[in-house]
Amino acid sequence: MNYLQWLAEKTDSVWWHDSANIDEQERAFSWGAVGMTTNPFLVNQTLRANPKQWEDRVTHLEKGLSGDEKALSLIKAVTGYYAQAFTDLYQNGSFAQGFVCAQTNPNKSGDYRYMLEQAKTYATWYPNLVIKLPATKAGIRAYEECVASGIAVAATVSFTVPQVLAVAEAAKRGKQRAIEAGIKPPMTIAVMMVGRLDDYLRDVAHDQEATISEEDICQAGTACIKKAYKLFAQRGYDTILMPAGCRGAYHITALSGAKMIMSISVKIQEALVAKKG
Repeated sequence: MNYLQWLAEKTDSVWWHDSANIDEQERAFSWGAVGMTTNPFLVNQTLRANPKQWEDRVTHLEKGLSGDEKALSLIKAVTGYYAQAFTDLYQNGSFAQGFVCAQTNPNKSGDYRYMLEQAKTYATWYPNLVIKLPATKAGIRAYEECVASGIAVAATVSFTVPQVLAVAEAAKRGKQRAIEAGIKPPMTIAVMMVGRLDDYLRDVAHDQEATISEEDICQAGTACIKKAYKLFAQRGYDTILMPAGCRGAYHITALSGAKMIMSISVKIQEALVAKKG
């Protein structure tokens, strides 16, 4: 049993594979992953890197599409492949299992109506899609509307404790509205980009010529998500925290055992599998 298998089988933590590559996904699931995160960049990456693997799904797409229509058709082709492959796992009904993330257009992070309509379109594709929206003011507003409609969502591009608290409050409001409308409340996720926060603070420290150690900087993102985890428990939020954007195995090992959904990239997976006890 490697570290990832131990994490999946022996702790309360759940982990999702972070890539859209078929071979990488299959290996990750053999190591205990039970869901996956994608975004437009990862979808484009796998289509360009592995055109033969996707030929059957892409050749059947409508010809002559451009802009949003083309982007959505490609996103649906890739995320749909995984959503269908994970159907049995999803239907088992276990916590956070069998889901695939699909992200709205990152260039529209301030356009509430655009994001909401795109999220609603995604939600018609497959029942086990989780729609990723940015933790901007407009994105959190769209997030709440999705929750009220029974659509599973994850708030991404989030770096701070106040952001994930705002997301959890939006989820709470949305779920209450869903219940009042006779709709089953969906799963809700609040992402914290722990490694990207570290990256930002490293740049600030360099710019300010601050006397802060690399060891301290590497603890920042972890400290923030631990603080958020404590506050979520104190306030009774049922939104699930997701550490993402990790920069080393240490981001996962520091959180192992927490009831979170961990988004783990291929590089971090390999580091964890190589980790010795």
